[in-house]
Formats: sequence, structure tokens, C-alpha cells
Amino acid sequence: MTTDDIPPPSLDHLSIPELIDLGQPDPLIRRVDALAGRRDWSGMIDLRDRCHEAVERGKQLWGVAHHVDYRLALEADPDLAAAVVDSLASRFTLGPLTEVAATSHSWDELAPFLPVGPSRDIVGYERALRGDPPSDANPVLEVPVALSRWEPEYALPKYKADRVEADPPAVEPGVIVSLGAPGEVITDLETTEALAHLAATWTEHSNGTAEALAVEGTAASAVAALGLKQAEMTEIRLDQAMALMAWTASGGGAHGQRTGGASGRFAAWWALACLTEFTDEWPPDPEELGAAGAELRWYWWSDLYPSTGWACRIAVEDPQTGYAWVLNAADAT
Repeated sequence: MTTDDIPPPSLDHLSIPELIDLGQPDPLIRRVDALAGRRDWSGMIDLRDRCHEAVERGKQLWGVAHHVDYRLALEADPDLAAAVVDSLASRFTLGPLTEVAATSHSWDELAPFLPVGPSRDIVGYERALRGDPPSDANPVLEVPVALSRWEPEYALPKYKADRVEADPPAVEPGVIVSLGAPGEVITDLETTEALAHLAATWTEHSNGTAEALAVEGTAASAVAALGLKQAEMTEIRLDQAMALMAWTASGGGAHGQRTGGASGRFAAWWALACLTEFTDEWPPDPEELGAAGAELRWYWWSDLYPSTGWACRIAVEDPQTGYAWVLNAADAT
């Protein structure tokens, strides 16, 4: 056995101050797990504050402090969860703490402790996504807090102590079709930028790519304009398209951080408003927007290659105008 094969000595017997002085994050994370397991919130807050102080002394323990805030938002009593939704840790945790706290606490539990401001409002949006809309919500995102009748049951994440699970909405398998001639590409910057922006976190903070086009033609000819001869396509409803767009915009892909369900829903509303020419009337009347969206024909498509990660491939056509749009967004693991 070489010295490289000898495991390092365990530091778990050391006290929290000793571990902080050594600047050892891994055993401190295990200590956080133990404190959370016995719901010792005051012990976790003390550990977090000690880590913040150590950061000022040059110790690289900010990740431990942020993890404490994440665990408080997820698991602690409502007053303590509400106290961290504004934390800077939201920039570095598995998701925004407004969403994390909203996954495990009701609005009535959190509301008495949430300070007035944007974070409180975003928590209200997150609770509305979970069937718990606040009666006194402030529509800070300029879309209704409560879901409209035509909206889906959005795909929501499941936060765990060490990970987040965010499966995409289910779509029925399609059929392989010959796409025919590509549509003539036209300029529609507002709409194509809104569609590509759905995958902004994938492209800006991970390995993702996103391409959106507008054409004169059908959904199939829009997909063909990407350079494909064949594709698997399945027609979907407006609510399914909204769920897929919101899932894309709310997630981080392979390496980015989640933006949250409220942010994803807003991005889906904006994309729909662009597709239906409602941006000049922003914020739009919800029922009119839903009715206009239902008149479009929506498709989920695949390029026939096995998926290796995250994908959002939507095509949509307007039978009345003869225009169509396509989004091809993907992020590899």
C-alpha cells in the first residue's frame, strides 16, 4: 500500500470551532446534517454565523454558510424559513430560497414572518403554483398570481437536503414525419428572442444551446428550416406547451442554478404574449391571452437523436396568419 492509498484521518471528532479554524467544509456539512436531523436550528444558525465570520478571516467557508440557509428554508420552522428568503445564499444554492421555502411551507405559515417586499411577493407566486394562492398577493411580475383556467399544473421541483429533482412534463411519443421544404425565414425578433430566452440559464450558465426561428409556413416547415429532413412530432395542447416552456425557463439545465417556478411561469407568459401579439397590451387580459393561445397549433418535436440531457423543442403555427415558430434548445449532461 502506498501513501496515496491511505485515507486521510477523520476530522469528525473535532468541535465546530476547531473545524472552522481548519477551514474544512466537508466535515462541517456533515455537522449541518446532524444538526438538521435533530432540528437544532439555533445550532445551525450559530454554525452559519461562525462561518460568515471566518470568511472575513480568509476561510473558504461561504458555501457552508449558504448551505445552512438552504436547509433552514427547506426544513426549519416557518419563522426561520421566512427569515432567509432574502439571503444572498439564493445566488449559490440549488434554487432560489423563495422557491425552496415555498415547497415545504404553506402561505399561512410563512406570511406572518415575511417582510413586505419582492421576496414576499415571489413566495406568493410560488405558493400559487402549488394550489395555495395568497388572498393579499401583490402581482409584482405583472401576471396574475392565481393560475388561470387554461394554465397547466406546472412541473414543480422536489428539493432534497443535497439535490433538487425537476423532471420535465410528460409528453406522449410522436410519429416520425418527413418535414418537406423549409419555410421562408422571416424577421420576428421579439418572438424569437422570447423563445430563446426560455433557455437563457442553459446557454449562459451551462453547456446549452438555443436557436429560435420564425418562418412563413407551418410548424413542420419551421422545424425544416433548422436543416432537418425528418423529425418526430406530436401535437400538444396550450397547457402542455405552457408547462414545457415554464419548466425550461425555471430550470438550470446541467450546471446552472434554477431561477424558480415563478420566474419560469412569467417567461412562458411573455413568450405566449409575443406569439399572440399581446405585448402592446401588457399585462394582457388573462382570458383573452388564453383564448388566443388556444387558437395556435402547438407541437413537441425531436431530432431523432437520443437525448443526452435537457431539451425543449417546441414548434407552433398560427393558421390564421400562416406564420410559424420553432425553438430548439438543449443542454448536455
